[in-house]
Amino acid sequence: MNKVTSASGTALAPRQTFLSHDRYCAEIVTQADLLRSAVAGADLTAPVPSCPDWNLGQLLRHIGYGHRWAEEIVRTRAAGPPSDEPLRDLSGHTDEDPAELDPWLAEGAAQLADTLRTAGPGAEVWVPLPGEGTTFWARRFAHETAIHRADAALAAGVEFTLEKEVALDTLNEWMELGSLPQMFEFHPERRELLGPGRTIHLHATDVEPGAGAEWLVDLTGDVIVCRRAHEKAAVAVRGPLTSLLLVVYRRRPARGEGIDVTGDAQLLDFWLERSAFG
Repeated sequence: MNKVTSASGTALAPRQTFLSHDRYCAEIVTQADLLRSAVAGADLTAPVPSCPDWNLGQLLRHIGYGHRWAEEIVRTRAAGPPSDEPLRDLSGHTDEDPAELDPWLAEGAAQLADTLRTAGPGAEVWVPLPGEGTTFWARRFAHETAIHRADAALAAGVEFTLEKEVALDTLNEWMELGSLPQMFEFHPERRELLGPGRTIHLHATDVEPGAGAEWLVDLTGDVIVCRRAHEKAAVAVRGPLTSLLLVVYRRRPARGEGIDVTGDAQLLDFWLERSAFG
């Protein structure tokens, strides 16, 4: 397994999953069901603050089309990506019917989970970044559905909670993918993050010590390095695990409501702005 870094601490690595393939499949359905419950009775024309180009109905269509897109990749053992235009161009979905949309969303999540289970873990299919085929997609869409559930909760004005083991794995995946050297090819502007003295420490305050809920982002070298470690840094961010997850995904501000930032807050803002993902 190729590690992202060999620096001190516990290195993060692509394909280093923390939940089982079956659990990821189950989470796709669980997160979709929780999402459906969160938006039951909501105004589907309401804007989504964290996805400003969409209303709530368009967000739900995006999620459902995403499930179907990934399901096609796995079912056909695709060697390359199918068209993703339906999940990107949502201009025709500004006025959705909840009675139609709800079962359609449930169907897509169930189909994806069933196809992933049938294929089994590690089956060879196209993936855009280092990952073990079907397990990459199971993990990605478990987390994708959870994060978009947070978007929907913001739009509907309801509370968002996430089981700690799922939140921990979601944040670890974000760190792993964000520190891949290939990201510089897709987002060359991220090289601007690199510089002397630029380090960021994230610490989940509601997770037991030793559970791997601290991260050090090291921007001082030629690549972005992330590792699970307790180390001093130019800026430190402390708060509940789910709150930290929403901060790095830019679904909530990095200040207030239980989040404590000490040190170079401008560095934190710059990193969050340049490393946006999902």
